[in-house]
Amino acid sequence: MAAWLRKLKKDIRLNHVIYWMILPALCYFVIFHYIPMYGAQIAFRKYAPGRGIWGSPWVGFENFARFFSSRQFGRLLGNTLILSGLDILFGFPMPVILALLLNEVRQSGFKRVVQTVTYIPHFISMVVICGLLVDFSLTTGLFNKLGGLFGLPAVSMLSDPRYFRPLYIASGIWQEAGWGSIIYLAALSSVDTELYDAASVDGAGKLRQVWNVTLPGIAPTIIIMLILRVGRVMDVGFEKILLLYNPSTYEVADVISTYVYRIGMLQADYSYSTAIGLFNSVINCVLLVVVNRFSRKLTETSLW
Repeated sequence: MAAWLRKLKKDIRLNHVIYWMILPALCYFVIFHYIPMYGAQIAFRKYAPGRGIWGSPWVGFENFARFFSSRQFGRLLGNTLILSGLDILFGFPMPVILALLLNEVRQSGFKRVVQTVTYIPHFISMVVICGLLVDFSLTTGLFNKLGGLFGLPAVSMLSDPRYFRPLYIASGIWQEAGWGSIIYLAALSSVDTELYDAASVDGAGKLRQVWNVTLPGIAPTIIIMLILRVGRVMDVGFEKILLLYNPSTYEVADVISTYVYRIGMLQADYSYSTAIGLFNSVINCVLLVVVNRFSRKLTETSLW
């Protein structure tokens, strides 16, 4: 331990500027992520605000058992996994594909325009995005007018369970694909151009070069981003669903995070909602560790 402390002190002296730079981020995580863990014990108590945390009676795993045995458990877990799985299946590859396409564009002016147009949705407020989706999904909205050109009947899409998931996934791709492509464009810039020249000499076309040179070159970045995404499987876009769903679409749209909001904020059942939220976080943590270990064994690429 003493040797480790001496090594740390020496490293701080040599790289003190870097440590000062990381200090704000470290303080953020300590204040807003680690200190609040103290309140997680509410999940194991029958919490009463007037008594405080320590004054509330200890009930053990009663709140967890209540959730697991509830009628909503299967629906909430299923919706969460389905929405998150669809987002990974369709949403995760889109930034990679967009980055690959932009990497092949040689006209810098056109490339900058496309990048700007695809980045902008990320910076639009979620409330504005959901407001647009609500207006466009009305029977007199844009989506129905476009569907009418192909003879499709007008429907109130956000009130129809069949359309909620496609709208959620498609709008998420539109909003985040451009922003997510930045990481992959940076990774593409580090691929050795001599590999493309060698592949071209061997007769490889553009698609073959992408498959055998480009994708292997950015594979570590893709794997790391996928590990991080799988670690957030249970964290489906809470704000977006809350702004878009309604009782008629609960069966396909209600997820664990929105249920926690209703139970905790609207019904003031703090212990029960904390238990559900803690269950959510534990599952995410377990998935992150498992996928990271699995990736390390298969590809030798991992977070740690």
